[in-house]
Amino acid sequence: MTALPTRTRSGLLTTGALLAATSLFLAGCTSNEAPAAEEEAAPADNASGAPAAGGGNANDETGDTVTIGFSGPAADHGWLAAINSAALAEAEKYDDVELLAAEGTNDPSLQISQIETFINDGVDAIVLLPTDGAALTDIAIQAMEAGIPVINVDREFSDPAAARTTILGDNYGMGFSAGTYACQLVEEDGLGAEAVIAEIPGIDSLPLTQDRSQGFADALETCDQEVDNRVPAEFTVESGEAAASQLAQAAPQIDILWNHDDDQGIGVLAGFDNAGRDEFKYIGGAGSANAMRSIQAGDIEATVLYPPTQAADGIRLARLIAQAKGMGDLVQPEVPKRIVLNAPVVTAENVEQYLPLGFES
Repeated sequence: MTALPTRTRSGLLTTGALLAATSLFLAGCTSNEAPAAEEEAAPADNASGAPAAGGGNANDETGDTVTIGFSGPAADHGWLAAINSAALAEAEKYDDVELLAAEGTNDPSLQISQIETFINDGVDAIVLLPTDGAALTDIAIQAMEAGIPVINVDREFSDPAAARTTILGDNYGMGFSAGTYACQLVEEDGLGAEAVIAEIPGIDSLPLTQDRSQGFADALETCDQEVDNRVPAEFTVESGEAAASQLAQAAPQIDILWNHDDDQGIGVLAGFDNAGRDEFKYIGGAGSANAMRSIQAGDIEATVLYPPTQAADGIRLARLIAQAKGMGDLVQPEVPKRIVLNAPVVTAENVEQYLPLGFES
C-alpha cells in the first residue's frame, strides 16, 4: 500500500485526494490497454532482479522508501482518465512508495511548474506524461541534471537526454495489427480484390494518427488491399458520429471499417446506426471496456489495444530505478532505456484475457 504524502501544496494532490477526484470525474465520463506481464521477482538487495529463492517476486518485496512525482494530462478522454487512475492505483500497491501526484493538466506551462516543484522537493524519480513532449524537454533535462531520473510516458521528449527511461505505446504497430487483422478477414470472407475497406482516424495532423494510418496501409499492402474511403474525426464522440455520417454518404458499401479510437467509436457506431448501416465488420482502437463488451455480445469484430497502463508501468519502473533494481526477466542488471508495449488485436477468442485492462469510454 502506498504511503500517503504528509504534505499538500498548491497544484499537488496527495494520492488519496487525487484518487477521489478521479473517481468523481469518472462518474461523469468513460475510460481504456493490455495486461502488462508480471515481472519475475528479484531480491530487494539484488540489483540483477533475479528471482528470489523460493520462487517469490523479489522486486515486489519492500525496499528503501522512495518518493515519486507523477504528472499526467487532464482526464478529458477515457484513455487519459485510465492512464491517471492506473498510475495512482499501481503506487498504492507498494508500501515503500510515497507518491506526489500533480493535478492533471493540458497546460504545458503549468506542467513545467509542477516538475520544478518536484525538483525543489528532491523527489527520487519523476514519472511524466507530457502534454507536449517538446515543451517539457528542457525541464526534464533539468531534473536529470539534478540527479532525478525521469520516466517519460507515451509522448516522447525531443532530446533523449531528457529521460532515464521511455515507455511508449506502439502507434505504428497498432495500425499494422489492425491492417493484418483486416487482411485475415478479407481472406476468411473471400472478399478478394473487390473488398471495400474504410478508415476513421483521429486528428490527422497528429504524428500518432499518421503513424497509425501508415501502419494500417502497410499491412493492407501485404494482402494487395488499400483504404478505399477515409474520413478523419477528432477523438470525440461527436466528431466520430459526424465522420460516420459523412462516410456513410460517400461509401454505399463497406466491408471492413477500422476506427482508431474507442471513445470516438461510440459516435462512429451511432452515426452508422442512424444511417441504417451495419453491413461491415468493425475494428476499434485503444481497447475500451465498452468495445470489449460489444465484442463479447457479437456487435463488433475486434479492437486493437493501445495500453492505458503505460503510466502504471512508469511507476513500477521509477520505483525500480530509484531503488537501483533491475527487471527480473532480463539478464542486464538495469531497467532498459526504452520500452515499447505491444498492440494486440482483441477478438471474441481472447477478450476475457484483456477485459480487466479495458477502460470505460
